[in-house]
Amino acid sequence: MQPIRYNDMDFTVEKAGHSWDIRCTRTDGSGATAGTGLFAGLGEEEARARALALIRTVFPVGVRSVGPDVAHPNRIGDLKIVGPDVAHPNFVYWDKDSVSCPKEP
Repeated sequence: MQPIRYNDMDFTVEKAGHSWDIRCTRTDGSGATAGTGLFAGLGEEEARARALALIRTVFPVGVRSVGPDVAHPNRIGDLKIVGPDVAHPNFVYWDKDSVSCPKEP
């Protein structure tokens, strides 16, 4: 099966018995297993589509943004301190699959 390139990482989806394994290879040559024993009984095309969906979920591309917690400010005298609302972060996704800058010819 063709490798999947996502977020500057290369993933391979390999058949292992009746299921599929997803492995990640980084640019420095190191690797990691992203999942084993997945998508039992599925064909190559369906396993690839589900693997890509899983990879996009596990390795999101974007920025976590934490806004102010205006509902719970701290008061010190007349001073109101509004800290971050770490319990409710927002995740802003990019519209593209890679954080790399395009290579110029």
